[in-house]
Amino acid sequence: MTDAPTAALSDIRSTVETALLKHGASPRIAASVAKATTESEERGNTICGLAYVESYCTQLATGRVDGTVDPVVNHDRPAAVRVDAKFGFAQPAFEAGIDQAVTAAKELGIAALSIEHSHTCTSLGYFTEQLARQDVVAIGYTNATPRVAPPGGDTALLGTNPIAMSVPDGDGGIAFQFDFATSAVALGTVLVAAKNDEPIPLGWAVDSSGEPTTNAKAALEGSLQSMGGYKGYGIGLMVEVLAAALTGTNLSTDVPPLKTPEGAPHDLGQFYVLIDPNSFSGPVFTEKIAAMVAAVEAQEGARLPGRSLRHIDPVPVNPAVWDTVCGLAD
Repeated sequence: MTDAPTAALSDIRSTVETALLKHGASPRIAASVAKATTESEERGNTICGLAYVESYCTQLATGRVDGTVDPVVNHDRPAAVRVDAKFGFAQPAFEAGIDQAVTAAKELGIAALSIEHSHTCTSLGYFTEQLARQDVVAIGYTNATPRVAPPGGDTALLGTNPIAMSVPDGDGGIAFQFDFATSAVALGTVLVAAKNDEPIPLGWAVDSSGEPTTNAKAALEGSLQSMGGYKGYGIGLMVEVLAAALTGTNLSTDVPPLKTPEGAPHDLGQFYVLIDPNSFSGPVFTEKIAAMVAAVEAQEGARLPGRSLRHIDPVPVNPAVWDTVCGLAD
């Protein structure tokens, strides 16, 4: 068995950037999206990395996503920073609003940043980490195409509706962070199982009749289930309120398929809550977080999420996906 092929992070970034430029993105936007894609691959989050580039390029070519638009920042309320992505990518829209949002949080103690009318943001933790590195506690929310049925139901109502949280360590770094779907499992995991004709655990999904299934293909024809049953369902609904209703964008039920070349823009929202620790417990915050980290890591085999993220270069890549991206850039 041969080892998986690898690619240098610099090559991934430049190749993705070139592919986006060739399909209609402006240099600024291509660089922004390529940076996020490369970081996903660096972290081993392949679902949110190179696997999305082909759809980015085809949707740029068809006009489903605008690769040249300038986001519009609205900051007419002290604690509320709103960015209209104007049906463009989420990454440059976030970049347009982050500085004002962080400043507002540090002046007022707490603030919120909403990204409105954007393409999928792909990896939500990518954004909360940037906020935490500026010494604010950051919690992010977004929704997606309907994939999760309510408990007892058989029709998808919610997206996988992820939540991400990044906690600063008081020294410009991250004490810990997490980014997970409120469904029992991420959709990408089921897609991979279906492609490989592998079973999935009971409790992940129901088939089109609402019956629990271990067949990944039947799960894709049916619905995923919420993590923790009713509890996860409630959290998924909360995400819907914050990510869609507060941003004025699509509810999950109205979000079109994310990777199809043509169709209406995604029109998605992301909502971030920023909390300045110095406005509350001050230096005690960092002490408490350090004590929490120490208590967890004192147990052999235990860890806090996000503290063992890999940083390797070069990284293994899926050969078919990498060949496709290289072809798009050629």
